[in-house]
Amino acid sequence: MSQTFDVILKSGTVVNQDGEGVCDIGISHGRIAELGALAQASAGEVIDCKGLHVLPGVIDTQVHFREPGLTHKEDLESGSRSAVMGGVTAVFEMPNTNPLTVTAEAFTEKVQRGHHRMHCDYAFFIGGTRDNVDQLPQLERAPGCAGVKVFIGSSTGSLLVEDDPSLRRILSVIRRRASFHAEDEYRLNERKHLRIEGDPRSHPVWRDETAALQATQRLVAIARETGARIHVLHISTKEEIEFLRDHKDVASCEATPHHLTLAAPECYEQLGTRAQMNPPVRDASHREGIWYGIAQGIVDVLGSDHAPHTLEEKAKTYPASPSGMTGVQTLVPVMLDHVNAGRLSLARFVDLTSAGPARLFNIAMKGRIAAGYDADFTIVDLKRSETITNAQTASRAGWTPYDGVKVTGWPVGTFVRGRRVMWESELVTPSTGETVRFLETLKA
Repeated sequence: MSQTFDVILKSGTVVNQDGEGVCDIGISHGRIAELGALAQASAGEVIDCKGLHVLPGVIDTQVHFREPGLTHKEDLESGSRSAVMGGVTAVFEMPNTNPLTVTAEAFTEKVQRGHHRMHCDYAFFIGGTRDNVDQLPQLERAPGCAGVKVFIGSSTGSLLVEDDPSLRRILSVIRRRASFHAEDEYRLNERKHLRIEGDPRSHPVWRDETAALQATQRLVAIARETGARIHVLHISTKEEIEFLRDHKDVASCEATPHHLTLAAPECYEQLGTRAQMNPPVRDASHREGIWYGIAQGIVDVLGSDHAPHTLEEKAKTYPASPSGMTGVQTLVPVMLDHVNAGRLSLARFVDLTSAGPARLFNIAMKGRIAAGYDADFTIVDLKRSETITNAQTASRAGWTPYDGVKVTGWPVGTFVRGRRVMWESELVTPSTGETVRFLETLKA
């Protein structure tokens, strides 16, 4: 008796924990039901993936979708649409919204806003502050919570936690891995005079590599003292890579496509304030240092740090201009271009974007192509060359720093829990996004 599935992905090159090879995938009830040669099986839909690579669904563990409060530049629907158009199947969204995501009420409302309105699956970080320390052990266990996020360097309102005693209090009470924006606020304040009005090239001079390294060193020391696990976001310096190499027991870290692709001063001369990010894009020696961290396995995950602002906002004169750029839609094509250029293997890309996030954050049922797991897939054409343009950008911000950049390697399809959400740059299924499940919160 032949097997019957809801969907069969036929003859794609599957990249998985056991390597890479042509394989059929049978999908039933949103889960992977069977891997292998399924020529005798039947399905409601059979999709020919010959010549394409089927990757585990890409998980972007750092995005800012601006809802609530700043929806003129992004919201959960438009941000998640941008994600699936770029091959991303799940996102972790940040708490610096208005109001801030620092209470049970704000968190619950955000989860409800996302349900079947977001196009990909999602989790939200809870912001760690001086005011909500006592509630964090409960908040970090809420369904759909990716963990605690703390800003050591300049951020919005009470989200800034710059002093060691407060950081120690937070790390002493939580149990899950906490994520950090690590720039030393004291040094940033001391160096504000180094900003040159109208010259974004002074951004990495003001927010220098020492500010990043000092904050990361302080974090590791407190993590060791408290027995906590920490995750350092958007590594921007070669010195942090060298330091973190010796502290992988307590500290994981993330790299971003822009820190791996752009370099100062050229990016500021070409893009102006559109290249302005926190922490900054630095010179090519730091870019190469982060690539060294990729090659040596020091970097654990890739995150886009998608942080959209309108072109009008970005056009303000530096330093009045806001930091941030779009990135979730371009993460896959930009990094596949690096794969084609030989800077990393396809297997390493998969490790950084699916297996790595699942491992670090204890994600349930995602991160690999295996029977019983969610049928989340990023289907790519490694040989396809395309030019990234502002016109393709699904983000409400409407622009990308890679406008006009030609890449080789392109996302062809996005599957979320067995549903074909994007195919050939078209949104083909209504939004059905649900919360990502975590092993540490299954009984929350």
